[in-house]
Amino acid sequence: MNTPVFDTDIAIIGYGPSGLAAALSLGSYGVRTIAFEREKAIYPRARAITVNDWTMRCFQSVGMDQALAKDMDKTAALRWVTYDGQQLMRTDFPPSSLGEHPTSYAIYQPTMEETLRKGVERYGDQVQVQFGVEVTNLQQDAEGVTVIAKNLANGQEKRIRARYVLACDGGSSRTRERLGIPLIGETVETRWVVIDGRVKRWWPQRHILTFWSDKKRPVVDVALAQGNHRWEIPLEPHESEKDFATHEQLWKLLHTLGVTEDEIEIHQHAFYKHHIRHAERWRDGRVFLLGDAAHLMPPWAGAGMQSGIRDAFNLGWKLHGVLKGQLPEGILESYEAERAPNVAMYTAIAIQLGRIIKQELSEEELAAMASPSGQPLRAPPFLEAGWARGPLGPDSIVGKMVPQPRVADARGKLCLLDELLGNGFVLLGDGVDPSTFLSAEEKADWDRVGARYLTVLSAEQRGKGADDVIDLHGSLLAWLRQFQARAVALRPDRFVAAADTTGLAVPA
Repeated sequence: MNTPVFDTDIAIIGYGPSGLAAALSLGSYGVRTIAFEREKAIYPRARAITVNDWTMRCFQSVGMDQALAKDMDKTAALRWVTYDGQQLMRTDFPPSSLGEHPTSYAIYQPTMEETLRKGVERYGDQVQVQFGVEVTNLQQDAEGVTVIAKNLANGQEKRIRARYVLACDGGSSRTRERLGIPLIGETVETRWVVIDGRVKRWWPQRHILTFWSDKKRPVVDVALAQGNHRWEIPLEPHESEKDFATHEQLWKLLHTLGVTEDEIEIHQHAFYKHHIRHAERWRDGRVFLLGDAAHLMPPWAGAGMQSGIRDAFNLGWKLHGVLKGQLPEGILESYEAERAPNVAMYTAIAIQLGRIIKQELSEEELAAMASPSGQPLRAPPFLEAGWARGPLGPDSIVGKMVPQPRVADARGKLCLLDELLGNGFVLLGDGVDPSTFLSAEEKADWDRVGARYLTVLSAEQRGKGADDVIDLHGSLLAWLRQFQARAVALRPDRFVAAADTTGLAVPA
């Protein structure tokens, strides 16, 4: 029997944020990867405006968080304000429980992508990136996918054999179209103009992300990183793109907001519509849709780009486990099951936040959203479904993301928790070796996926051995005890897969 020959394990189509995140995740596991990108240069327009602590924890797992953070600014707050100065709602960000990064950063996307590209270069030939190459077709069979790609400079075509394909080619994904997967949802017909400026002079409260709430002309007014600023302004029904084609015409809009040529220099502008759409399915055989290829949401929650990045990190460890033979191929079915509810939640949040800026909420609805429990942007990450054992919900530790305090190892080295956890499966026990909660068969199953077993101790306790985690401030132990859990099993993405309270066996 002939052994199939593959040029690569994973082919990535598209090299924007989702494709970059996929390349970084797969590269960190040593998975052979080839990425195809038709454009040679980074897209110059800043589209996304923010990343949060969950996204930064993803980048921390591939050693990129510090390099990214040096070009980001901590988000001061969000506020919704009317033109007459009435503040409808404000969101301040508490310290994060997921690590040492703030809950929210302002970014400048072109710079962020440049840093991520340099990060992928660390992997050398293991992750190859082919620029100026367009994927023109895919052919699937039971064992893999043949990718037909054309060099746009000379027109030459080549065929690449891959085990799986990740389609990260954006909202107008040609891969999705070739697979015959329809987009479900709607596009809001209102057209918006996005004006990007470079700051010349400070103006009052520039650092607070402001949503100017108005039924007729709501405006997004946001400080981007590295001295950039953006306004997003809807066109009225009688207006068209021709009415705002020049800087002189754009200044008429900015002057109404009190911004003049003394404060900024207009850098560029573009027009767009809001989409509320998702692919009917996110997988077709060995091809997966990620990011905008799978889902499109309004910008109000700042979660569009970040959702694509999280898609990539969700798939990365699963593909690695399947390719290595440690995990069954069926675990890949959990990708959409886990990511789709989270994307739907952020889409719903975005729609509600958009209703505030358009002054469509009643006083009762606004009061509910302004309450601490009504601000889901500040909620820690959780799973609603997917690869986990036991119930998922507010009262269960299963499906929650473990906090990341500063800890010490057995020799006294101080670091963040994830540095001790590594990039695989880990079982944690509250003062006890977690393997003692397992049957021989369960232990063998966790050993098969390469799990480690660590004991969490308080700073007042005496160490038990090399596999100790010293919880310096007690927050990790307090979190476990909040859910009456003595032992938990963590996935590589830091979500709890199982707990002793409902069974620690490897999820089916």
